[in-house]
Amino acid sequence: QVQVLESGGGLVQAGGSLTLSCSTSREIGRFKAIHWYRQPPGKQRDLVATISNHDETNYADSVKGRFTFSRDLGKNMLYLQMNSLKHDDTGVYYCRIPGLNWGQGTQVTVSS
Repeated sequence: QVQVLESGGGLVQAGGSLTLSCSTSREIGRFKAIHWYRQPPGKQRDLVATISNHDETNYADSVKGRFTFSRDLGKNMLYLQMNSLKHDDTGVYYCRIPGLNWGQGTQVTVSS
């Protein structure tokens, strides 16, 4: 089965930055849209950001101006640059590629 692999999470202080990466064996340019979801401890998984195959991006209000979703077609990679991190950004982050299985996610912990 085709896998989705997220990486780049870790422990960071509030105000810090992290860049998450997402990779898959499928050609990412073929997908109309790819998403990042976040699941805080004990809460549901929510949509954080979306990128279209035209590189148009949309963000949840809670991360607008702080997160940037991008893709590198040459490397077949997706990235979520997260700046000015807050404690509420803590959670497991998932790269969602429609039609493929969910990955294991990558844990982001922001200490206040």
